[in-house]
Amino acid sequence: MTAHINGKPEDFADTVIMPGDPLRAKYIAETYLEDVKQVTDIRNMLGFTGYYKGHRVSVMGHGMGIPSMVLYGHELIHDFGVKRIIRIGSIGATQKDVHMRDIILAQAAGTDSPTNAKRSSGYHMATSATFDLLHHAYTVAQQNQIDVKVGNIFTGDLYYDPDMEMISALEKFGVLGVDMEVAGLYGLAHQFGIEALGILTVSDHCITGEETTAEERQLSFNHMIEIALETAIK
Repeated sequence: MTAHINGKPEDFADTVIMPGDPLRAKYIAETYLEDVKQVTDIRNMLGFTGYYKGHRVSVMGHGMGIPSMVLYGHELIHDFGVKRIIRIGSIGATQKDVHMRDIILAQAAGTDSPTNAKRSSGYHMATSATFDLLHHAYTVAQQNQIDVKVGNIFTGDLYYDPDMEMISALEKFGVLGVDMEVAGLYGLAHQFGIEALGILTVSDHCITGEETTAEERQLSFNHMIEIALETAIK
């Protein structure tokens, strides 16, 4: 066990699907997995391992923001031997042609966080998804007639950002939306040589001001979850 994960190395599958909310991890485990075992619960950051269509898969929450994402991700990779992480979660749209409840596959993520620069001698390297995971997720969506958008996103350090120019700048550069974790995950994946992908559902719109309810998020997130699970067993 580590300071933040109280499982054994063998408790985790090679692939971990990570939503921000630990209760969503619990929902996924109870709804989609068989022979499920809870493997960690420190600070109520719940993690589970079970089987999806005969394949061993883990699901665990990662909390909010890059620091929380990379803390749990680092321990999963370094101490538990995890080889790929698929983040699922919400995103705020920053393009007019991106709509509520659209699913976005994040091919790359910029950020205003200094975290990744600390991994690369102060240089701001591009952080991108693992192409095989990205391609497989897109193929799964097409096969199941689920509309997805593939493109760049931006990972912000602040949920309540005082910079009033940021959204217009992101819109100008074709960035599809803003989350708070993917760039941290991709930087971690580059550092340790693991596979990573972000699959995100639009829960609010930074231009129009639209928002989804908690119930709508739960129902519309199921397509995202199913794409992630099918990608996990590729």
